[in-house]
Amino acid sequence: MKKIAATTAMSALAATGAEAEEKRQRVAPQAVYETAPGLGDFTDNVLFGEVWERKELSPRDRSLVTVATLVSTGRVAQTGGHVRRALDNGVKPEEIGELITQLAFYSGWPNAMSAVTETKNVFVERGIGTLSNSGAARVELEAAAEVTRRATVDANVAPTASALADLTNRVLFGDLWQRPDLSARDRSLVTMAALVAIGQPEQLPFHANRAMDSGLTHAEASEVVTQVAFYAGWPRAMSAVPVLKKTFEGREAAFQAATAPADLKVTRAGEGRAAAPEQYFTGKVETSGFYRGDAPARIGGATVSFSAGARTAWHTHPLGQTLFIVSGRGLVQKQGGPVEQVGPGDVVWIPAQVRHWHGASTDEAMTHFAVAEALDGNSVTWMEKVSDEDYAAGRNLD
Repeated sequence: MKKIAATTAMSALAATGAEAEEKRQRVAPQAVYETAPGLGDFTDNVLFGEVWERKELSPRDRSLVTVATLVSTGRVAQTGGHVRRALDNGVKPEEIGELITQLAFYSGWPNAMSAVTETKNVFVERGIGTLSNSGAARVELEAAAEVTRRATVDANVAPTASALADLTNRVLFGDLWQRPDLSARDRSLVTMAALVAIGQPEQLPFHANRAMDSGLTHAEASEVVTQVAFYAGWPRAMSAVPVLKKTFEGREAAFQAATAPADLKVTRAGEGRAAAPEQYFTGKVETSGFYRGDAPARIGGATVSFSAGARTAWHTHPLGQTLFIVSGRGLVQKQGGPVEQVGPGDVVWIPAQVRHWHGASTDEAMTHFAVAEALDGNSVTWMEKVSDEDYAAGRNLD
């Protein structure tokens, strides 16, 4: 009898332990198991039992990504629970508030305002008082990257939506991205998550590069997409994968080029001489001595020889252009400006995105060496040809 009693007691304890273990592992509410038991199993065993346990993202970062996904997609009902989890995982209240502020710009004010209500309820529940703007030093943005970013906005946005370009430069990057309550890395991290979640992968390369420049690892960036898949859906995550893959490949290529042994390169005079493309030039024009620096350099150039009366079409350069006049007499003009005459030894600087043309004078050939930097692989944008009437404005200088 004693053996039977002992066995029964041990069985009861084992059953109680198993039930306790099952209860401990369950995250999905009982209603989920009663309505969609498969969803309950996946929630407990895969989402929280596997994905949330993966080491590629810390629990804190995983919470930032998840809250960013819920805020940006307007999933108000789920926001409160994950704000609680974020606080438990070490995310500061100020960081949550700044995350919501950041995503107002990237997923819209209505989503951010809805998230504020749920977050405030959690803060009250946790005894978190009123937050205020930080007095800490603002985040310093990398100067060279900002010059490039601003030039891109001025060139591609300002001509069509000048107010949007102004707000992008003055408010979005001139203020929001410099606020101190969210680190540069974390601000890029939550922006990446939001872009994937709302199906805007074309914006991902800029922010993924920015995040990795600020310390996010390759593995962490990949894991962002995996985490978002569960909270915004597989299609959104899968659409982001090829974009992120191309970003990784670009960074690897740049790294390999930057760390490869550096060799001198000599381009000989007249090397590669060829007629310039007719669609971009008027008259007889030849190019030679083309060169391009190795990454991370973006510089390139060529010798361009114009016969008398020959000239370029109107065009712009994303980061500007420098002309070194080698021989002859030439003409150069920016749109709306006077035609300038140039000769041997003169150096002409054309600022970024300034519409202009240059070529030989009407009665004398001209050769110059042209140098420009590429932005995202492009160093020039060609437009319509210079009319005879516009070119004739330079005759009085001959």
